[in-house]
Amino acid sequence: MYEAAEPCETAEGIAMDLFDRAAQTDAAERAPLAERMRPRTLDDVLVQEHLTGAGKLLRRAIELDQVPSMIFWGPPGTGKTTLARIIANATGAHFDMVSAVLSGVKELREAVAAAEQRWKLNRKRSILFVDEIHRFNKAQQDALLPHVERGTITLLGATTENPSFEVNAALLSRMRVLTLRGLEEDELRQVLRHAIEDPRGLGGLVAVDDDALAFLALIAGGDARRALTALEVAAKYGGARVDKQSAEEAVQQRTLLYDKGGEEHYNVVSAFIKSMRGSDPDAAVYWMARMIEAGEDPRFIVRRMVIFASEDVGNADPQALQVAIAALHAVELMGFPEGTHPLTQAVTYLAMAPKSNTAKMTYFKAREAVTRYGPLPVPLHLRNAPTKLMKAEGYGRGYQYPHDFDGHYVVENYLPEGLRGERFYEPSASGDELRQQTRLEALRALRAPKEPGEDG
Repeated sequence: MYEAAEPCETAEGIAMDLFDRAAQTDAAERAPLAERMRPRTLDDVLVQEHLTGAGKLLRRAIELDQVPSMIFWGPPGTGKTTLARIIANATGAHFDMVSAVLSGVKELREAVAAAEQRWKLNRKRSILFVDEIHRFNKAQQDALLPHVERGTITLLGATTENPSFEVNAALLSRMRVLTLRGLEEDELRQVLRHAIEDPRGLGGLVAVDDDALAFLALIAGGDARRALTALEVAAKYGGARVDKQSAEEAVQQRTLLYDKGGEEHYNVVSAFIKSMRGSDPDAAVYWMARMIEAGEDPRFIVRRMVIFASEDVGNADPQALQVAIAALHAVELMGFPEGTHPLTQAVTYLAMAPKSNTAKMTYFKAREAVTRYGPLPVPLHLRNAPTKLMKAEGYGRGYQYPHDFDGHYVVENYLPEGLRGERFYEPSASGDELRQQTRLEALRALRAPKEPGEDG
């Protein structure tokens, strides 16, 4: 059925309109599969039901035509840009998109000025979508603030980093944060099947084996764009049928989600440490491998292990610190990939070692006493007396040398006045600290003041 073009005043205008339409159609056909399969409406979105489902915030905001400024926070390929475009289409707003990597204050001012003009001329609202908004510096984010407050623009931002850390508090307080999650494998398989059958996608012209589909969903790591790109490459070189082998050849190697300067870095490090603390060597090795394969500096990993050896193992196994330090020297000597062996040896040792945080807690107690009481004077008998004047003042007088006594121990007061009897070190009952606990209790019993009438 023939449809007339939109009315134009001249034949030249009609010709240009038809030319533009043809060019747009051709461009759409040449677009990557992921772009062709981008949903146009909320009903087309197959995932993120917690945002797009019936009665959910985003759907209600669109239906009521009351969309606030928002930040979409989530991993790559989860639909942040897609949702921004859907909002613009559904509300009839003009859609401007800028990249925080390529744009500055000048581009933002131009976009805002155009939005103001658009509203004055025909009351048309404007949506400004800022991709990777976390890459804007403070001045650039501040430049957006007054226009968001006045409603000149509806600001939609996309970020893979935690907005709490990367977006100014003033701007963040005026926006809603919607969290998108990485897609599950069954959701990715659904997205891939849809692309295989949809006329905008492969149109049912390519058959994909179930194991190939499962593989593509697995390696995508929750990223729909990555999954669709891998499918397109596999279909291009695999012919009419894509099996697992052609899917593996198309993918080659997976890129791990791990930004050494971003939140995911700290998430993985946190999981690594907590797995060692929880005495789970399997999980600890997994998280360590995640860091290594993503290109993390091995010295950073070993440094965390050295800290852990004192903070979470301590005297429950004094050898743990030496194992961690030895791993550092071994990695420096061996390099990679052989350096993964001493790292794995060390991380499994630390995970299996008895645990104690006594070292950390002991220092915290001592620090608290220092803060509360200030610089208490050193007892005279503990002071050094290198001069006659100091000796005359009583420095060092009465000091008892422990090695002159049986057992190399003598009852003595080593703390300042005001702290006598304070207990900072309390060994746990874990590992070697149990032995230390027994010895320390015996020594403290000797130091305890005698009640009247007691022997000694």
